[in-house]
Amino acid sequence: MSSVKTFFGHPRGLATLFFTEMWERFSYYGMRALLLLFMVASVENGGMGLDDRTGGAIYGLYTMFVYLMALPGGWLADKFFGLRKSIFYGGCIIALGHICLAFPFTETFFVGLLLIVIGTGLLKPNISSMVGEIYPSEEQVKRDAGFSIFFMGINSGALLAPIIVGYLGENINWHYGFAAAGVGMIIGVIQYKMTEHYLGGAGLEPTRLPDELEQSKRERSIRQALWGLGLFLIVFVLLLLTQTLTINPVVFANTSGIVIVVSVFIYFIYVFLFENLNGDEKKKVLAIFILFLATTAFYAGYEGQGSSLNLFADRYTNMFIGSFEMPASWLQAAPPFFVLLFVPVFAWLWSWLAKRNLNPNTPIKMALGLLWMGLGYLVMIFASHLVIAGDKPLPTWLICTYMFHTFGEICLYPIGLSGVTKLSPKRLVGQMMGVFFMALALGNLVAGLYAGEFNNEAISADPTLLTDLFGLIVKIMLVAAAVVIIFNNPIRKLMGNIK
Repeated sequence: MSSVKTFFGHPRGLATLFFTEMWERFSYYGMRALLLLFMVASVENGGMGLDDRTGGAIYGLYTMFVYLMALPGGWLADKFFGLRKSIFYGGCIIALGHICLAFPFTETFFVGLLLIVIGTGLLKPNISSMVGEIYPSEEQVKRDAGFSIFFMGINSGALLAPIIVGYLGENINWHYGFAAAGVGMIIGVIQYKMTEHYLGGAGLEPTRLPDELEQSKRERSIRQALWGLGLFLIVFVLLLLTQTLTINPVVFANTSGIVIVVSVFIYFIYVFLFENLNGDEKKKVLAIFILFLATTAFYAGYEGQGSSLNLFADRYTNMFIGSFEMPASWLQAAPPFFVLLFVPVFAWLWSWLAKRNLNPNTPIKMALGLLWMGLGYLVMIFASHLVIAGDKPLPTWLICTYMFHTFGEICLYPIGLSGVTKLSPKRLVGQMMGVFFMALALGNLVAGLYAGEFNNEAISADPTLLTDLFGLIVKIMLVAAAVVIIFNNPIRKLMGNIK
């Protein structure tokens, strides 16, 4: 009998990565559940007292940069740090960021957000890459199963976080909640270092150039760039703290959105004109562009969970169970719960349909994702009518919405990741995956800006604004789904032999 330790029949290193990611997601989703609520809470109640537009813009910028930093974070791991060090450094920086949030000062709050963005950029993309590294190349099936187990770790952390962090933050002290998120990340970092040896030699070294002199030049250039960037960030933060430099978050958020959109359009134009694509590759790149648009629209709605829908739970939902008032952030545990519950169901469903040649193709699954998102917000329109009537809807309305949103993500997110890898020209896979994450970043930004429209005073004066706000998303999602269905055949032709 083999004495080699395993984790559910998989390499023992998978447990190291599983628990590191679980605690990182615990810290991220726990803090995210509190973030906007804390910013718009009154100073008398321990919050920052920001108006909804400013709080929503800051929330959108923060979640946007979390996804954008995955691009340089992955590049630095490949070229300089290696995967193993990047995960460790990222975890330490995230923990330091949460410690900053635990202090009741505005200055440490924004420094903390900056550190979490940087740390997440180093950890998040590279820990997923490490999962693939610990399996031999011939164990493709086992590696896929390993990613499924790893995915459960992500959602286990996301499920547990709002319950613990949310209760401490909303019922005791906001900063206790942020501190709890930091404790989670510290636990993750400690267990990572204590069990790192189970990873063997995976991810120890970055990709090295054949010529040692060129490799040394590369490392020196990157090191100098990092020092320069670090110095710039220190000066930038000092200018902000001394109010020598002031930034309007709403203007900055809107400008950032425009920059992302323009950058993506310019990139696709560049690829079409200068990457020497053949006819088939041009069609598939165009299909990726359509996928980018659908993904952006979907996540602009989906990420309302931590912003606009979180505000709805806090302000307009009856959160009482008897005499106990649930923290609004507890409802953030619903999406990961539904992911854990329904991913196996959908996996079985796709397999069952495939055996009967009925499995929906990529465009149809894309449309289903948008359709489920629209139906989720349609539920919120009905919930809003209760608010208009002077009542407070039960949490079941939001829970139902989150369930529909989860159905949508199960349909759209996996086929998005898979579609990008299959459709991209081999030499552009990394870049196209970066474009996919820019769709998520842009969706997060839009969700934050949209939450800024939930002006409490305006809605109190005219509750029908709620139905208008939710109705706008329903219209966008249903129109987008209809367009994808109508153009199903042309999109499939663009995709060629990719199903």
